[in-house]
Amino acid sequence: MAPRGFPYADLQSFIAALEEAGELRRVTVPVDPTLEISEIVTRTVRAGGPAILFERPTRGDMPLVINLFGTEKRMAMALGVDRLDEVGERIGAIAKPELPVGWSGIREGIGKVLQLKSMPPKKVKTAPCQEVVLRGDEVDLNRLPGLQVWPGDGGIFHNFGLTHTKHPETGKRNLGLYRLQQHSKNTLGMHWQIHKDSTAHHAVAERLGQRLPVAVAIGCDPVVTYAASAPLPADIDEYLFAGFLQGERIEMVDCVSVPLQVPAEAQIVLEGYLEPGERLPEGPFGDHTGYYTPVEPFPVLHIETMTMRKKPIYHSIITSKPPQEDHGLGKATERIFLPLAKILIPDIVDYDMPASGVFHNCLIVSIRKRYPKHAQKVMSAIWGAHLLSLVKLIVVVDEDVDVHDYNEVAFRAFGNVDYARDLLLTEGPVDHLDHSSYQQFWGGKAGVDATRKLPTEGYTRGWPEEMTMAPEVVSLVDKRWKEYGL
Repeated sequence: MAPRGFPYADLQSFIAALEEAGELRRVTVPVDPTLEISEIVTRTVRAGGPAILFERPTRGDMPLVINLFGTEKRMAMALGVDRLDEVGERIGAIAKPELPVGWSGIREGIGKVLQLKSMPPKKVKTAPCQEVVLRGDEVDLNRLPGLQVWPGDGGIFHNFGLTHTKHPETGKRNLGLYRLQQHSKNTLGMHWQIHKDSTAHHAVAERLGQRLPVAVAIGCDPVVTYAASAPLPADIDEYLFAGFLQGERIEMVDCVSVPLQVPAEAQIVLEGYLEPGERLPEGPFGDHTGYYTPVEPFPVLHIETMTMRKKPIYHSIITSKPPQEDHGLGKATERIFLPLAKILIPDIVDYDMPASGVFHNCLIVSIRKRYPKHAQKVMSAIWGAHLLSLVKLIVVVDEDVDVHDYNEVAFRAFGNVDYARDLLLTEGPVDHLDHSSYQQFWGGKAGVDATRKLPTEGYTRGWPEEMTMAPEVVSLVDKRWKEYGL
């Protein structure tokens, strides 16, 4: 059953729904966006606390909302479901496994979902996000309560800007979520990583010697905000996906000064361009890895126009060592994309991406083991699957193991493994932000086969029977439990 108010018309509607559900608190005293907000939010997230609306940040001239997605409950509210698995089940019911296996299968699976439940964006002529239009010298990023999250950060960052670009040759749109460092009142550093689609758009523009138009929307409705973070294939439109999730078409409006469209209900929009060949140092930045990422050269967004609502609310997020707010976003992706992962790799029964592995560093997978070295086959398939190629550690367990019970998984991984035979080592691409790899962008990977071993795999000792209590004794103790006085 969808929560009251879903689909949410805008960020304000979602905030109202959270407040009604007791999932949001207002802070009415002045609070500094440099470090103070970060410490408040980090403590709140780790205590399982609510979303927070800071009504009086000491930088900027608007309120700031944060921790909207910090729990699975709020993430489910954002997507209009009681359980995150419901979204995956909707997708799985449409994208049946008769589709071809392989990466083409997952693309076709998503395409089939969107075709059958197509909710293409709807263009509108006027929009709340353009109630106020600032041009040229009027543009001033200091009107926004951008955050400095950690003491060693290189300055102010805007951490939840939904970045829009188009492929210069095909016109294909991309929506991405990248951190944005404020260099001046009208320039931003564009930290889009090497594996991201916007990076490819920029590379084409530079090859052609052209400026790349960019529009950044801040404070969109929660479904659009999630869609920007989802690991979709490059040829799948994020706004089609958002329309499917929301059950309604997303309203878009033409930008004022660049040939792009943005969500009509956004709070703030920054429009500008990248000059070919221009780079500036970006960073350091305290990232979700728990470490500062180093200074690197990244493109520069020159903002020509800044549009906003008359009473906007600024949206941001804190990044740090887990647990942090991105747990909700990562868990949503894990559950929503499970049916599509099964199209790509039918061997998978379930998987878990531990937040402590910042989601992409570790993948726990359960399989219905059918033949020798089946676990190793699944490992190889995962490392060949789109952004799952960035996973550094894969642990494979049998289908009767709950992949979300880390004690149960550890029991198998620590006890079921002969590391001379059950450990698969390889090399491949790693996340742009990975600090442990000796070379940037690529490094070592490991797969751990924690399944029961078969005689056909060379295990000839006879796998032992696992101890379980007799069902009749379990039932007897259940019935008599109160008698024991325990």
